[in-house]
Amino acid sequence: MENQSWNFFETLVGNASTNQTRMDKMPQLPLEVQVVTILLVLLICGVGIAGNIMVVLVVLRTKHMVTPTNCYLVSLAVADLIVLLAAGLPNISEVVASWVYGYAGCLCITYLQYLGINISACSITAFTVERYIAICHSIKAQLLCTVARAKRIISCVWLFTAVYCLMWFFLVDTSQTMFADGMQVSCGYRVSRNLYMPIYFLDFTVFYVIPLGLATVLYGLIARILFMNPLPATPQHAGQLNKHNSSISTSSSMKLSCRGNKGALSSRKQVTKMLAVVVILFALLWMPYRTLVVVNSFTDPPYLNNWLVLFCRLCIYLNSAVNPIIYNVMSQKFRAAFKKLCQCKQKRTEITTQYNTPVFYSTMKEYSHDSSEHDVTEQEDLNGYPPAARKSKPPK
Repeated sequence: MENQSWNFFETLVGNASTNQTRMDKMPQLPLEVQVVTILLVLLICGVGIAGNIMVVLVVLRTKHMVTPTNCYLVSLAVADLIVLLAAGLPNISEVVASWVYGYAGCLCITYLQYLGINISACSITAFTVERYIAICHSIKAQLLCTVARAKRIISCVWLFTAVYCLMWFFLVDTSQTMFADGMQVSCGYRVSRNLYMPIYFLDFTVFYVIPLGLATVLYGLIARILFMNPLPATPQHAGQLNKHNSSISTSSSMKLSCRGNKGALSSRKQVTKMLAVVVILFALLWMPYRTLVVVNSFTDPPYLNNWLVLFCRLCIYLNSAVNPIIYNVMSQKFRAAFKKLCQCKQKRTEITTQYNTPVFYSTMKEYSHDSSEHDVTEQEDLNGYPPAARKSKPPK
């Protein structure tokens, strides 16, 4: 196992072997480990790739889904796609053979692995801060929590992380070992384990400890607001109610405000619970790998068990694959958007068999119905504005 090094899991064993010749046979993983690895990696990566692509599509193609929080979820989905494609799928080929992607593949795949991993942590931190501002500082949120600002923050995060990860182009290399029955090529770090450890612990602190520590504090403050304090009416909501005071009775306005606040509070709790689950799973699923690396940093020789290493890898792949499932289970809006996306192809087939005029009327009618939902959803996501207040109209 020590000679079968593999990219960011190389930290489990140290630096890659230099070119050398050995007279024994090439080491191979047990057949049962190979079979389980291939089946589970294919299953997890297949589900994860399909799910994250759906997250990106539903947000980009559904107007009312374009909210600040969902922009960060798209960034997280793209980062998870990179992890699954650059870490999960290459693992399948290397289980049954040596490194087959060459020197350029070693550099690029390692770079993409760390890029996806670090972007995931940054995206989780970004939507945690956004939720905190939106809920605990609702007045400031009207200026700070906007789609345009979210896009700028995401662009800066990607640019910073892309530049930061450039160092991996200078830290990895391929090595060759000649055995009695053939040559084995591996992709690993060109520096010794002692030189690599400061870099790893920097990554560990910046992209794991700090995000989780910040998330723990901020979600504690959010929970205090949502579950212990009543939700006050926002200034915009109050202004909307004042506009209708001349035509709506005082009792009706009070009922409207009560229903609106309850609906906004319920919506906020639902979104916050979903995002908190994402953060908790991120912490739990990355913990086996992080713990094993810390332990092996101070033990010589490192503790390596085939099944334990496989478990650590699968936890990382699962972390990148499970988020779309969480959105579908815990968010009614995402669940409805996923259903529409799955039915889109069938609807297009039906539309082509109809006349143009009825189809145009039906489409416009459906759009007008959804457009009212767009404003409500976007404002709920930002400030929790009550939907009833936005939909109410003065009696004629």
